Amino acid sequence: MTALAERSSPPTAAVDGIVDVEIVVPVYNEERDLEPSIRRLHAYLARDFPFESIVTIADNASTDRTWSAAQRLAAEFDGVRAVHLDAKGRGRALQQVWASSQARVVAYMDVDLSTDLAALLPLVAPLMSGHSDVAIGSRLSRSSRVVRGPKRELISRSYNLLLRTTLRAGFSDAQCGFKAMRTEAARVLLPHVRDTAWFFDTELLVLAERSGMRIAEVPVDWVDDPDSRVDIRATALADLRGVARLGRALARGDLPLRELRTAVGRDEVAVPGVPRRLAGQALRFAAIGVLSTLAYLLLFVVLRPSTGAQGANLLALLITAVANTTANRRFTFGVRGGGVARHQLQGLVVFGLGLALTSGSLWLLGATTPHPARALEVAVLVVANLLATLLRFVLFRQWVFGRRRMETAK
Repeated sequence: MTALAERSSPPTAAVDGIVDVEIVVPVYNEERDLEPSIRRLHAYLARDFPFESIVTIADNASTDRTWSAAQRLAAEFDGVRAVHLDAKGRGRALQQVWASSQARVVAYMDVDLSTDLAALLPLVAPLMSGHSDVAIGSRLSRSSRVVRGPKRELISRSYNLLLRTTLRAGFSDAQCGFKAMRTEAARVLLPHVRDTAWFFDTELLVLAERSGMRIAEVPVDWVDDPDSRVDIRATALADLRGVARLGRALARGDLPLRELRTAVGRDEVAVPGVPRRLAGQALRFAAIGVLSTLAYLLLFVVLRPSTGAQGANLLALLITAVANTTANRRFTFGVRGGGVARHQLQGLVVFGLGLALTSGSLWLLGATTPHPARALEVAVLVVANLLATLLRFVLFRQWVFGRRRMETAK
């Protein structure tokens, strides 16, 4: 791990003691903008910010006079300190400073102060009250006021759309340089964040969201810095690699999401009289079952004219059964690794029982009603599928995935 050395003026009581908020300003070769920005930020905190705070200038191995400027500012102002890292990376700076922070809330902002400082109190307030675990500034909110060129606007919106479609992200703006977290939440997540550069924000937010943390979004007024040092092309490529890596980790189950949810108190919702694990499995199984039933009915209606009722039922049930087993294996019962073929084979046995139930219902309907209406036929299949779904859950839980679950629990 890169060493973080604090080289600042003698600490004041505000620096040494536990404060409400620690605001990190990561910098790399910012000798021109650093001093006016820190003076402006310090004046705002002293005049308008109601919480006790400290500003930490994190120098990321600058090669100009940024570190000298940071030291002068730390010597001049109480509540400002400077730390120096021997390697570049905004994520690396935040990782190390946040991990060692004694503040109740940790935050960061870009040195250019593109985000209006009036948004800092709304950013921090839900964290101080305990309502949220993470807070982010959003330039994509309808009430935000943003001044930037069309190229950056297109890139930002495309990137966030990519996150929603590939990683199912629910937050709107991953890369706005204006974020805060409860320190206890940061300590839970930081050991699992691998990126040390610009993708750090996205990875942290995805982990926070998947862990069940509450993410508050604050509309901001934001003005683009025309002298930004960010290499857009290199950053975009690095972000795409990060999305692919994180997507693979989520798909393979490499991240300890269940443990993280437990650590932050976002475990499965308890249902009175029902074991916690059973309740969660039942909810996930039901959601997958609804999607499977809709897919089954759509396939049945599409295939019915060419294959007849029994043929359409067989094909539709077979296709959805394989998909249903795969989804329940991964999401309902949390099974990963080997045993896929065995589970699918057992799932097909369960499928056979479901087929017997639904086909028997169709046969009984045909025997009692020679020419049933299509609506009646579909209604009978819905009821039969609900019964087959209940049977599938019991067999999945007790037989198909029961042995693996018991082995995992040992």
